[in-house]
Order: sequence, then structure tokens, then C-alpha cells
Amino acid sequence: MRLLDISQSWLQNCQQFTTLDAHTEGEPLRIITAGYPELKGETILQMRQYVTANLDQYRKLLMHEPRGHADMYGALLTPPVTPGADFGVLFLHNEGYSSMCGHGILALVKVAADTGTIEVGACPRVIKIDAPAGLITASAYRDEQGQLHASFKNVHSWAEALNCSVNVPGFGEVEYDIGFGGAYYAYVNADRYELSCHPDNVAQLIDIGRRIKHAVMASHPLTHPLESDLSFLYGTIFTSNKVTNPQAHSRHVCIFADGEVDRSPTGTGVAGRIALLYAKGQVELNHPLMIESIVDGRMLISATSTAEFHGKQAVIPEVSGRSFITGKHQFIVDPEDIFQHGFMLR
Repeated sequence: MRLLDISQSWLQNCQQFTTLDAHTEGEPLRIITAGYPELKGETILQMRQYVTANLDQYRKLLMHEPRGHADMYGALLTPPVTPGADFGVLFLHNEGYSSMCGHGILALVKVAADTGTIEVGACPRVIKIDAPAGLITASAYRDEQGQLHASFKNVHSWAEALNCSVNVPGFGEVEYDIGFGGAYYAYVNADRYELSCHPDNVAQLIDIGRRIKHAVMASHPLTHPLESDLSFLYGTIFTSNKVTNPQAHSRHVCIFADGEVDRSPTGTGVAGRIALLYAKGQVELNHPLMIESIVDGRMLISATSTAEFHGKQAVIPEVSGRSFITGKHQFIVDPEDIFQHGFMLR
């Protein structure tokens, strides 16, 4: 059967969105390139408030089934709001909007470089990106073979709480730390509870990760020193010393949003982890660690310097990882489509 082109007259009655899709260490990123109405707001957080209140149906459309899936992740580009910034970004997922996304920053740099939007050569090119958590400074260069290498300096990251415990319904007492790396996470040693951090155990990790998140949220309120919009627990990160790559320091499995599973080691998650390790005296400055993911993706993380951030003893993490473009899409919304806002099934 010969496939037919869609007629332009029919398309005129449909809403359309275009995206470039990529992944970083296995974690997807759907970059929305057209279709959204103009965003309103003077800051990135104001823009996030605006899309949450007025345009959330488009997030559901592109993140949820039948156009996305429960673990889809998105990026909506915005004009820059900080002097010297190249562009801004809002991050989308199955539940709402995140504060910061490390794998998303690395994928955006990859796409910008490979599409020629930003010229990158042998000399490192600095790329500044406004995110809800703050201004992110990324860097990219091409080696002698033309391969792109990308990294970013994250926002101030710190150990929020150490050696805490909470009773998790249906599981028992759980020890955890809380770290901030652009978002707050509860870090739990999976080995202590004999939880496998491999793909064949993902259902149990989702279940227990969600329970831990809700238990910590109920017992441990969080207050960001500057922005109330950042004062929430984003997810649970399980850590394990049972690694696949002998060069890896540890393995991460991040359960965030509404049971979403990060396929990468989690850029903000490894930033929070290096802050915890530094606070415990278990890592020195400028000593890079490799963290692997549930699907054996990997990121390099180091604490490059220390700083005080509104009463917090923080570090400035640097994160690197590999990203790849996977597709270009044109999404069409038939006005008679019964699932214009999507749905989620696992």
C-alpha cells in the first residue's frame, strides 16, 4: 500500500507541534521547536507558572500517550532572561515541570551544536542557559575526530540533611540523606535493603521509591533559601556499590515525578550526590567520579569548588555525559481526537 501525503487543506484544521528528540545516556529529551503559544513572564519561574496555569494541556499532549509515554521528558525553549545567556528552557515530564535537568542540558548542547544553531569547534565554547534553578554554564568542544564533548557547571549544590530516617508504610524504617543539585532528592543506599538496581527490578524500585518520596515529603519539609517554587522533594535516588563498569564509583536509579524512572544517572542527582559525598569527607575537590545508571549509561561528576550560598555550604559540580539525536517529529492534533490531552499507562 502506498502511503499518501497529508493534504495541506486538512492540516489547516489541525494544531501542529514539531520536536527534535534526543537522549543522554539513554534518558529521552523531546525538544519542542514549534507549536506553543508565546510564553509570558519576566523570569523563567514566572514562565513556568504561566505554562502551568494556562498551557498545561500541551505538556500532557506531548509527554503522555499516545504521543509520548510515562517516562518521556521534554524541553520547551524560551528567550533568555539573564544578560549573556544564550537561551532559556523549561523542563517537562509526566507530572509537571522540574527545576533543573542535567541530562536535558547536555542534550540541548548536543542538538544546538549538531544542528549548527551554535557553532562549536576545537576551542571550548561556553553556552549559558537560563533554567528554573538558575543560570547554567555549559561548555562544548570537538576533538580531532570531530566528536562533541559537552559538560556543564551546575547551580550551587549542597547536603541538605544527613543520616535521617523515616518509617515507610509497607516497607519499614529507611535511612536517607537529602541533597540539592538543582532539585531536592532523598538518597537511599539500596544495598542496605537488598534492593537490586538493575532493570529486572524496576517495578519494585518504582513502588518503593514512590513510597519513600511521599514519606519523606510528609515528615521532612524543605525550604529553598531563595525560591519557594524550588522547595519540594523531586524524587528518590537509590545508590548502589554493585556496578557493571569496574571504573564506576556507584550506580544510581532515580524515581521522580509520578513514578518516572531516569534511564541516565541523573544530572541533578549526581550533582546532589557529589555534594553529599563532599560533606561526608568521602571525596576531594576536582576528583571526578563515574556514576552509572540502571541501563549502564554513565556520567562523570566532580566538585570543582566550594561556595557559601545563602547560609548553605555548597559545591559547584561539573557534569558530563553523552547525548545523541534520535528523531525529528511533526505531531498533529486532529480536532476530533478523543485523546488530545493524552493518558498514562504503565
